[in-house]
Amino acid sequence: MNRFSRRYTLGLLGAAAAAPLIGRPAFANTAITVGALRFTSHAPTFVAVERGYFADAGLDVTLKFFQAAQPMAVAIASGDADYGVTAISGGLVSLADKGAAKVIGGALLEEQGVDGQKILVSDAAFQAGTVAPALLDGKSFAMTQAGSSFHYMGSKIATAEGVEVSFRPLHKVGAIIGAIKTGQVDAWAIVPHIAKPLAQSGAVHIVGNVADYIPNYQVTTIFTSARNAADERAKTAAFLEGFSRGAADYNAALVDRTAGEAAAEEMVRLIHKYVYTDRPYEKAKPSIVNGAMRISPDAALNAASVIDQLDWFKQQGLVKDTVTLGTLVDPSYVKSY
Repeated sequence: MNRFSRRYTLGLLGAAAAAPLIGRPAFANTAITVGALRFTSHAPTFVAVERGYFADAGLDVTLKFFQAAQPMAVAIASGDADYGVTAISGGLVSLADKGAAKVIGGALLEEQGVDGQKILVSDAAFQAGTVAPALLDGKSFAMTQAGSSFHYMGSKIATAEGVEVSFRPLHKVGAIIGAIKTGQVDAWAIVPHIAKPLAQSGAVHIVGNVADYIPNYQVTTIFTSARNAADERAKTAAFLEGFSRGAADYNAALVDRTAGEAAAEEMVRLIHKYVYTDRPYEKAKPSIVNGAMRISPDAALNAASVIDQLDWFKQQGLVKDTVTLGTLVDPSYVKSY
């Protein structure tokens, strides 16, 4: 894994020692709203709700669903939602810079040996010869908004291959899926539970892996408002406790496959309550199973990956040059590596 400075590591350890957080909170049935996307990668949240892990930690959770990362960041900063799990975006970083949001842990990540996000091209682009990322020069690349994870991935891929792509903001994942299936946009990068079914349909083709260009990528993080991080420490620790238990179950069942076939089947059925709900279970199951990526154990955060993302945002002029890791991350909650 990528490393980060010894000085910052010691700072994290000191903060953690000064503020032990995990433990049963001194409250019960505290109502919170949690932002989520209907992605398999949000499974730990769904597991923690369904298996009572949030309830065990004293939380009464209502889920609020979004269709992109930046609107979720705005909702949490404004108090319309309390906690969220999504990719780092320019909007989230800007909100943190304004003192409105803080990252408090890690979630989805690219890990060597675990199938990860895929680089896709439309069938029209593929038939015209775009059969590898190195051939994306002059092609369009889909993103939700400027500064989204899709923008970051596309830019890193293009830079590594020495090609230029034009970015198309389509605002919602559903709109991107429709555009790439019909050839209105040439390329995209997305989690495997979405990429693989699209490729199987023949409407798009997988031409590469994001991990080949961004190894150890911390794809998503857990975040909250700066007010919650500072003033609602017991509640925030309780959320992380419940989420981490959900992540442990998910990793054991579908990533490491150490929990047995019955547990894997039960996990897929649980996730299907929230993901691909418009499909019969038997049709949804392969996508959920094939889309399993590692969720950071104990909500640990790859700080080196976050720093790389911040550097990219600065290079693109999407955030201020004065933004640091400490601007975005509250180290008193974070277990980093």
